[in-house]
Formats: sequence, structure tokens, C-alpha cells
Amino acid sequence: MKITSAEFIKSAFAEDHWPRGVLSEVAFLGRSNVGKSSVINSLLGVRGLARTSSTPGRTQALNFFLINKRFHFVDLPGYGYARVPRDIRESWGEIVTSYLAKRESLVLSIQIVDSRHEPTTLDLQLRGWLRANEKPFLTIATKSDKLSNNELRRNLERAQRLLDASDSGETGHHRIIAYSAVTGRGRDEVWRAIEAALTVSQSPY
Repeated sequence: MKITSAEFIKSAFAEDHWPRGVLSEVAFLGRSNVGKSSVINSLLGVRGLARTSSTPGRTQALNFFLINKRFHFVDLPGYGYARVPRDIRESWGEIVTSYLAKRESLVLSIQIVDSRHEPTTLDLQLRGWLRANEKPFLTIATKSDKLSNNELRRNLERAQRLLDASDSGETGHHRIIAYSAVTGRGRDEVWRAIEAALTVSQSPY
């Protein structure tokens, strides 16, 4: 997809702050410090649009970006950072779950895991929730440039087994896409999935 414009719209801390309208939305989910902002910036080819932070757990809101004046990217709060106060961690969970469950304009959730490590318990729970609630999703494993080809293959196979096992008995699996915000690996494949989701959502049938 050719990106002609990309702009930050707003940070929303509650449901009544979400943008109104009928534009389709693509959400990015993952644990703190997994590289969500870097993935968004690399997909858009715009440095620094989604702010990265060396402090995991800093992003506490849903951040909305308008792409090509046609659809939204939504950067959801990261999860799983133990040093964040418990009450804030729980409120983040409520915010994210509410958005995923209620947002009718959400056409695709992109779950981001770290290719260097096994999926966490929270990663597995999120995957199971998306499947159980029949939400369209895509899983990408970022930071793939930090591994050798053999290491990457082994890690993706292991992550695939663990994530598939979290699907509550569902048959089939969703292949994990190896991604690198540094080299651009996986970028075209992710965009194809995004464009397909947008096409389905905007079809009159």
C-alpha cells in the first residue's frame, strides 16, 4: 500500500474518547517493550510517528492514527510490565478488553510477539481470547533480524506450537510472520493482510 498521509489523531483513556465515525481500524497488541511502536513506524515508513520508549509500560492510552485519511491504526497499551502499579495494570486490561469486544470498526488485530523469546502466559491468553471471540487477527514475531535463520526457524516453530495450543481446541492455526522493523522483513506480507481486511470490511456485501 502506498502511504500518502499518516497523522496522530488522539490518545483515548476511556471509551467516550474513542474517535467517532465509521472508519475501519487495525489494532496493534503486545506486551510492553515488544516493539509495537517500531512496527507501526516501519509499516508507515514514518520515523517517530508512534513514539517509542525505553521505559516499558509507559503508554497507558489507546493511540489513534489516521492513515491515508481512510482508516485508523490503533496502538493499544502494552501488557505484562510488573513494575507498573497493579491497579493501573488492571485498568489497562479493562480498557483493552472493552475496545476489542465493543469496537465494531475493528477489522484486524495484529498481535506482536518477540521472536527471541517464548510467548508469555499473557500472550497465550490474548491469543485464546481472540480465537474464542472470533476476532480476525494476525500474529507477527518482531526483532527477527537479531537471530540467525536457524534460530529464527526454531523459535517460530516453538511459538507456533504454544500459541496453537492456546486456541481452546480450535482446529487449524494462524502462521506467524517473521518481522523486522530494521530490515523491513515481513512488511509486504503484513500489508497484504491489512489490505485484505480493509477490503472485506468495506465491501457492500
